[in-house]
Amino acid sequence: MSEYKRLKRTLVHKGHIVDFYNDTMQLPSGNTADWDFIGHKGAAAIVPVDKDGKIIMVRQYRNAIEKYSLEIPAGGINPGEDMKTCAARELEEETGFRSDHVEHLIDIYTTVAFSNEKIGIYYTTDLIPSKQNLDEDEFVTIERYTVEELIHLIFNGIINDAKTISAVLAYKTKMGL
Repeated sequence: MSEYKRLKRTLVHKGHIVDFYNDTMQLPSGNTADWDFIGHKGAAAIVPVDKDGKIIMVRQYRNAIEKYSLEIPAGGINPGEDMKTCAARELEEETGFRSDHVEHLIDIYTTVAFSNEKIGIYYTTDLIPSKQNLDEDEFVTIERYTVEELIHLIFNGIINDAKTISAVLAYKTKMGL
């Protein structure tokens, strides 16, 4: 199989969360093509399970889809932070719970056709009450659901966030639920 080769990467826009590039690529045929590329610093998410076996979810407005979305807690990795630390931080910031026992579940690439965004997904069943500490532009509502309720919401098109769908299905499978 012939190889692809990036000939040039041009920064088109530097954003707060992502950077947008135009890549000039040499194709296996020898021709060239311009491809869009979105560079992302990475993110982490967590499936927080309370003592009753319910998953704590956050409902928040998402500008990109112009509506509220029901999701697991998640956020971008800060400088010097690894995915596990980020997941634990986001748990506390968004839900007001913390955990000393955060376990890796899966990693996903959100949109492999044009972005390198990778999300490390973790879970915890060891929740300790703490204090919610939302970002200045963050407004969330906390909701709790059983795994089966979440599966129903996924297959009825209510939950359509890729990281949340991946996380709930992976958690269900891992726990044999």
